[in-house]
Amino acid sequence: MNKIDLDGRVAIVTGGARGIGHAIVRRLLQSGAAVAIWDADEGRLAQAAQTLEAAFGAPRVATQAVELTREDEVEAAARATAQRFGKIDILVNNAGITGGNAPTWELEPQAWRRVIEVNLVAPYLVCRAVVPRMLENGYGRIVNIASIAGKEGNPNASHYSASKAGLIGLTKSLGKELAGKNILVNAVTPAAAKTDIFAQMTAEHIEYMRSRIPMGRFLEVEEVAAMVAWLASEECSFTTGSVVDISGGRAVY
Repeated sequence: MNKIDLDGRVAIVTGGARGIGHAIVRRLLQSGAAVAIWDADEGRLAQAAQTLEAAFGAPRVATQAVELTREDEVEAAARATAQRFGKIDILVNNAGITGGNAPTWELEPQAWRRVIEVNLVAPYLVCRAVVPRMLENGYGRIVNIASIAGKEGNPNASHYSASKAGLIGLTKSLGKELAGKNILVNAVTPAAAKTDIFAQMTAEHIEYMRSRIPMGRFLEVEEVAAMVAWLASEECSFTTGSVVDISGGRAVY
C-alpha cells in the first residue's frame, strides 16, 4: 500500500460504518488523518468505533449518529466535528441507498423520493454545512461517491441512476464555484462492489451489473478507497469538478 500523506488533516466520511465508506475511513486513518464517521446506524457506528480506536487510537476517531436528510442534524454534526478536531479539511459524501429494483413505472413514489433524498439532497446539505468551514480555513477536498449508474443509467434502477447523475452534476457545479478557493471537488464512479447494499438488490440485477464489467469481477472496496485517498490529498492540486472512473472498463466516457 502506498501511503498518501494526510498527516494533520481532518476528514468526514458519511456512511462510514460499513462497506465502501468503512474502507475509505480505514485508508484515511492509515494515511494519517483524523476521521469523523457520520452514519445513521448507531449499532454499526459503535462497532466501527471500537475496532478503529483499537487500531488507530481514540483521539483520531469520532462517530456521530446523523440522519443526513435533516438539515438540523447535519449542521449539528458539522459543528460537533469542528469543535472536536478544530477544523474540517476533507469531506467524503459516501452514504447512499439503492431503494430496490423495479421498472420505473412500478417503483413507488415514496421509494423514489427517498433515494433522491439520501443520495442527492443529503450530500447537498452536508456540503452546505461543511463548505463555509473550509472557506474559513482556505483549504478543502471534497469527494463524492457517485456510480457508473449515474453515467449509463441502469435498467430497473431509475431512482438510483438519477440520484447519482444528479450527484455528478452537483460535483461539477460546486467544483467550479470553489475552483479559485483551494477547495477541490471531485466524484468517483465505481462499478458495483460486494457490500451490504447488495441485500437491497435482486439477484438478477446483481448479475446484470457483473456482466457489464469487462474485467469480469466486482470492485474491491480497498481499490476505491485508494483512489479517494489521493483525491482527498494535497497532491491532488489541479483536478476539480471531475468524474474519475473506477468501473473495471465499463465506462465509455
